[in-house]
Amino acid sequence: MPTETATFAAGCFWGVEAAFRALPGVVRTSVGYTGGSVDDPSYKRVCGGRTGHAEAVQVEFDPATISYVELLDTFWSTHNPTTRNRQGWDMGSQYRSAIFVDSEDQRTAAVATRDAHQPSLRRKIVTEIVPAERFWPAEDYHQQYLEKRGQASCAISVA
Repeated sequence: MPTETATFAAGCFWGVEAAFRALPGVVRTSVGYTGGSVDDPSYKRVCGGRTGHAEAVQVEFDPATISYVELLDTFWSTHNPTTRNRQGWDMGSQYRSAIFVDSEDQRTAAVATRDAHQPSLRRKIVTEIVPAERFWPAEDYHQQYLEKRGQASCAISVA
């Protein structure tokens, strides 16, 4: 089964990862950091706000079972894309809303779904749609964090 990869930043990566893991067709998820200027960043450094990285989730999926557009629909519904560098109580550029695209097809789909979601929101979507960069997996204790603790989700604010 050939798989594809998608990378999303939507605030704290724990709840975002759990939302994607629940989808049929998602083969694997990994939380980590991307979009910054520091090699091999740590959680502590990223939380310090000086690496430029966002907390992100990399999703490996089977496109025969779930489409990239369906992943985008989950992305838009699991966070508030109208708040810059903030999700709920989490503030800083590491919590920004971003879609890191691997291809022109992904960019086109990301822009189209953003534009389709905008009319239903009171404020302007500020989600970055940018080329994917190197993804640095987070420390092991962050992977499947909520599942390891018997939790189904984080409290996520939706616009």
